[in-house]
Amino acid sequence: MTVKTRVSQLIAAVSMLMLLTACAVSGTEGQVSSDPATETEEAVASDDKLIEVGFSQLGAESDWRSAHTESMKSQLTEDKGFRLLFEDAQQKQANQIMAIRTFIQQEVDYIVLAPVTETGWETVLSEAKEAGIPVILVDRMVDVEDDSLFTCWVGSDFKMEGMKATEWLYQYTRSAGIAPEELHIVNIQGTIGSSAQIGRSQGLREACENKGWDLMQEISGEFTQTRGREVMSSMLKLYSNLNVVYCENDNEALGAIEAIEAAGKKPGMDIRNGEIMVLSFDGMNPEALQYCAEGKIACIAECNPDHGKRIATLIHSLENGEQVEKYSYISEEIYSGSRDVTQLVLKGRSYPVTFLDSSEEGKVDFVTGD
Repeated sequence: MTVKTRVSQLIAAVSMLMLLTACAVSGTEGQVSSDPATETEEAVASDDKLIEVGFSQLGAESDWRSAHTESMKSQLTEDKGFRLLFEDAQQKQANQIMAIRTFIQQEVDYIVLAPVTETGWETVLSEAKEAGIPVILVDRMVDVEDDSLFTCWVGSDFKMEGMKATEWLYQYTRSAGIAPEELHIVNIQGTIGSSAQIGRSQGLREACENKGWDLMQEISGEFTQTRGREVMSSMLKLYSNLNVVYCENDNEALGAIEAIEAAGKKPGMDIRNGEIMVLSFDGMNPEALQYCAEGKIACIAECNPDHGKRIATLIHSLENGEQVEKYSYISEEIYSGSRDVTQLVLKGRSYPVTFLDSSEEGKVDFVTGD
């Protein structure tokens, strides 16, 4: 190889080195261009700061459920330190089990479950426990022998809700001079096997047994307005003496009222003169609250759907290594348009009745009783 050839190769090598060096410098003098690999690492590091939560919601069968979902979504947001993975099970337990297994595969930090029914959860919750993922139950319970399969639960005391509604009925009928044997009750139940259905049905059954009321039939309205209307229509044909309908949520109550009016009857509290008294639960539907203020619905035992903030607080506490309560009950009220009953006393505790007044503007005003 000649000297000339070697010099040419050396010049070429130096030129290549200078070119590579220049590529590391941006067009703006004194600034080095960003390294794509570094940018990716920084993005991953930023994402890792978010707490990843998989939420299996049982469905969207009612106005209450929609409000519950919105509460969760509004609190488990990225600006509050969370990344929420949301799955709607459409009232099918199989879909929830599949969603939980997907969350496990995705290695989320927490699983939040609003179970469609109480039973059938041992296997999949055991899988979550083995994966080291805490499970937080919200709204409804699960029936498992080993309660270490879930970390904690947040929700309502559904039996107490039923006790409030039936105590209101007892006090109202007693003040009106209506004898227990004059009450002929049908129960439009919620989704069979759900915590809300179990607790509210139990509250009614115990009251009927203790107070001598006639509980003629119980049948599921599936927490929907359409099914509530169908069930009420059929029971009006079966029972000519029916004068109280206990609906396990507002949507069923609205459907029942549609059926009552379609049959030429009147929903109201004057059962001695042929009106049919409607009792309800939830207190989320504006139309149901308006009906309560007007007396079409006699009373509503509130079921508070605002669980999102409590869930976020619990997760932050767990992240900080703090102990949390196994069961957290949310506070709830009872509403009525009647002022005949001002407060309820249950298990040594007083619950004031919140009166609903209908304003001229069509709004509902809430006034706490004495």
